[in-house]
Amino acid sequence: MRKLLNTLYVTTPESYLLREGENVIVRVNNEERFRIPIHNLEGIVCFGYMGASPHLMRLCTDNNVGLSFLTPYGKFLGRVSGRVRGNVLLRRTQYHIADDGEKSLDIAKCFITGKIINCRTVLGRSIRDHSDAIHCDKIRHADISLIENLQKIDGCRTPDSLRGIEGNCAKFYFDVFDELILKQKKDFFFYERNRRPPRDNMNALLSFLYTLLAHDVESALETVGLDPYVGFFHTDRPGRVSLALDLMEELRPFMADRLALNLVNLQQLCGDDFLKKENGGIIMTDKGKKETLGAWHKRKQDLITHPYLNEKIPVGLVPYVQALLMARFLRGDIDGYPPFFMN
Repeated sequence: MRKLLNTLYVTTPESYLLREGENVIVRVNNEERFRIPIHNLEGIVCFGYMGASPHLMRLCTDNNVGLSFLTPYGKFLGRVSGRVRGNVLLRRTQYHIADDGEKSLDIAKCFITGKIINCRTVLGRSIRDHSDAIHCDKIRHADISLIENLQKIDGCRTPDSLRGIEGNCAKFYFDVFDELILKQKKDFFFYERNRRPPRDNMNALLSFLYTLLAHDVESALETVGLDPYVGFFHTDRPGRVSLALDLMEELRPFMADRLALNLVNLQQLCGDDFLKKENGGIIMTDKGKKETLGAWHKRKQDLITHPYLNEKIPVGLVPYVQALLMARFLRGDIDGYPPFFMN
């Protein structure tokens, strides 16, 4: 169990939630593990749960505390909210800002700033850890290009100009991504980012991890009461989780790109974990997916110090903390949205 920003995260799968007076009780195997007064909470998020008593649900709805249930893999299942106006007001604020070009642009700048800085960190770590095995000058040149574009973000006056900067930086970053692949170069190489379908093993791996991340971010947004389909950087499109894609931008290098490189460089995946289809697209085998999912969930258990909270949290809770910070910003509780910067 972990309490962050007045939200209780229940991550022990065998947990059962119940009410005792005005307190929330968490039991595991009929043993009390945690107790907290309901008035200290704004939300409860359960990852893989044994159940929750109807009395506990009533306590939450009476006190405007959102109770959300997710699978152990982070997929959103449902939310108990009762007769509450908070989510309606939050979403109306979200829609209002999404329709305001200037305000949306300011938020979008935060996403792209976080993305570029985290891409620089990925490149910097490779130079620090593998300077004898990579072309450092080539990577440093890409890093300089990222810095130059990062400095232009403040002066952006239109969404298209910001998208141009984001596109340029993605190209600079992925142009040297192949340098970061140190092992199994015959089976894993990267010439350009391609998808729908991916046409090489590395792109297939990245696409799979990005899909996992998208599900986690969408669940996180649902949990805090935001609409994942209405974003500030990605345009609205039927069936497109635009806000989830927005929030993903800053998290891709940290949660997906680094893991993809580790899986290949540590040889946890191999060429046999991928199949080429008749249309030239590459898919992962069941074995490859199982190995990747295992690494994904193991990575999410690692502890880091969140740069804004200055508190240790599991990696898997980063999307939920960022979604909560976004909700707090939209409600006016904090002055700006703080993007996540990896260490």
